[in-house]
Amino acid sequence: MAAEEKAALVRGVFDSVATRYDLMNDLMSGGIHRLWKQAMLDLLRPRKGWTLVDLAGGTGDISFGFLDRVKKEGRAIVCDLTPAMVAVGRDR
Repeated sequence: MAAEEKAALVRGVFDSVATRYDLMNDLMSGGIHRLWKQAMLDLLRPRKGWTLVDLAGGTGDISFGFLDRVKKEGRAIVCDLTPAMVAVGRDR
């Protein structure tokens, strides 16, 4: 399979599950992924005024956690190859 075909296939899969992605992560990880994200934010120790660039950010869980910790006095930019995932996060 050519790289272009594979990339399109992967994007298609994520496009098709975007609205159920967070639930799928909960089910597949038993909720552990939420603890991992909180642990990552604990290590980062975000400060007010910071800008977070969330690469492969999916539906934005890390960004939402970051903004909660800085009391919305920061900025989060979510980048993901799947527009549907970003749209789900935006709509949250």
